[in-house]
Amino acid sequence: MKVAIAGAGAVGRSIARELVRSNHHVMLLERKLEHVEPEVIPQAEWIHADACELSLLEAAQLETYDVVIAATGDDKANIVLSLLAKTEFGVGRVVARIYDAKRAAVYERLGIPTVATVPWTTDRLLNVLTRESETTKWRDPSGNVGVAELPLHEDWAGHAVTELEAATGGRVAFMLRLGTGLLPDTKTVIQAGDHVFIAAISGHIAEALAISALPPSEDNDR
Repeated sequence: MKVAIAGAGAVGRSIARELVRSNHHVMLLERKLEHVEPEVIPQAEWIHADACELSLLEAAQLETYDVVIAATGDDKANIVLSLLAKTEFGVGRVVARIYDAKRAAVYERLGIPTVATVPWTTDRLLNVLTRESETTKWRDPSGNVGVAELPLHEDWAGHAVTELEAATGGRVAFMLRLGTGLLPDTKTVIQAGDHVFIAAISGHIAEALAISALPPSEDNDR
């Protein structure tokens, strides 16, 4: 997909990293010069400008993008960009981050999915924009920790669960092997056909899913 992200703060950058890891084309729009750091995510296209400027969006050919994510720190800017993307450029999928929950009804009436400012913003945004079902099977009441099943690459078979934990930054909570639940320890080795469920801090779950889908290598180390 071609994805335009307005706002290169913590959430915008996190989303961008996940998308470029999956080989999607990403354009980051950021109006604060100090936040424009192409060396941080060199695979993305960086533009220093106000994402609400119609002429800029025209120059960036926003109409060619599949997804627009409005993730600036300003609710009003996010809604303006969302409306421009939908009405002026015909972008099919538009998602907006929202700080003031009272404004959620306004977005919904306009047909714009919103994501509140909560610990699992990154996971929620990724799920909405890709139209996937919720990847997380369980969350603690605070929303800080989640459990999700990993889409393990077949080459993880034969590797210790500790290697998987080191690569993803999470903890293997439990496994299903031949239909039977298993609580792994430091000596447990992954076998072909295992279903592995990992516990991780919200905001890092999507990254863990992406890493586990790749074959184990030094490049996967956090």
